[in-house]
Amino acid sequence: MSAAGRVCPLRYRYGAAAIRTAPERVADTLYVVGGLYGNTAALDALQAMLTAEPGPVTVCFNGDFNWFNVDDAAFAQINNAVLAHDAILGNVEAELQPGEDDAGCGCAYPDTVDAGVVERSNRIHARLKATAARHPDHLAALATLPMFARYRVGTLRVGVVHGDASALAGWDFDVARIDAPAHRAALIAAFDAADVDIFASSHTCSPVCRQIAPGKVVINNGAAGMPNFRATRHGIVTRIARRPGPHPAEYGLSQGGHVIEALALHYDATAWQARFLANWPAGSDAHLSYFARIADGPDFALAQAAPA
Repeated sequence: MSAAGRVCPLRYRYGAAAIRTAPERVADTLYVVGGLYGNTAALDALQAMLTAEPGPVTVCFNGDFNWFNVDDAAFAQINNAVLAHDAILGNVEAELQPGEDDAGCGCAYPDTVDAGVVERSNRIHARLKATAARHPDHLAALATLPMFARYRVGTLRVGVVHGDASALAGWDFDVARIDAPAHRAALIAAFDAADVDIFASSHTCSPVCRQIAPGKVVINNGAAGMPNFRATRHGIVTRIARRPGPHPAEYGLSQGGHVIEALALHYDATAWQARFLANWPAGSDAHLSYFARIADGPDFALAQAAPA
C-alpha cells in the first residue's frame, strides 16, 4: 500500500511548544476559517458575514482553502482573497509546491478511512497542483505561510492550527478522538506547552467544540466550504470574540466574558453545486468522494459537535 495520503511528513511536525513562541497578533473579533476547499460561493458568503460585524474583524484562513478550485479563475479568486487576510498552511497548500510529492495530498488519513478515498484525494490534489503550477506568484506567496498562528482576543490566548497542537496534519482534534479519556492528559499537556487557552483547528473535516479542562477549549470548525451535518447545505466557521456578534451561533462556549462560537456559513448551495459539477462531473474523483456530502450533508449530527 502506498504511504501517499497516509503519512504525516516530518516537515509537518512542529510541536506544541513552538506555538508558545509565535508572534502574538491582537484581535477584537477573530474568525477562523478552515476548509474553504475552493468554494467561491462560501467565500462570497463569508464576506457578507464580515460586513455585518459592527467592529473590526481579523480573519485567519487556517488551511485547505484550496481543493475543488482546479480552474484557473477560481484558483486565482480563492488565493487572491485569502492572501489579503491572515492565513496559515493546510496540507493541501503545503503539497502544492514543486517537488513536494512524497505525501500525496498530505492528509495523513487514519486507517479508518477507506483506501479508495485516499487514492482519490491524491488524484484530486495532483490535478489541483497542475493548476497551481500555472500561478507562480500565488505559489510563491503560499510558500511564505506559517503552519500555525497565535492571537490574543481580549484576555484569551488562541493558538490557530490546521491539524493539531503538534503537527500540520495531526488528528488529535478529531471528534473521534477528542473525548477519549486516555487522550485527555496529552491534550492538557499540549495547552500547557503552547501556553494557550484555546486551540482553533479544522483539517479533520468534522466539527467539534469541547472544554478539555477549565479554561482549555478546542474548537474545530470542520469545513467552511462543505456541509458538516446531515440534511444541511452550509459550512461552519469559528468566531472568537470579546462580545456576541450579529450572527446566531450553532453552538459554543463562553469563557471569561468572551464567546467561542461555531457559526453557520450559508452560501448559495445551488450555485456552488453548478460550479463544482463544471470541474468535477459525475464519475470524477471529487464527485465520487464528495458530491453526496455537498448535496445532502454527511452522516453527522450537530449534537455530536456541540459541547455537552
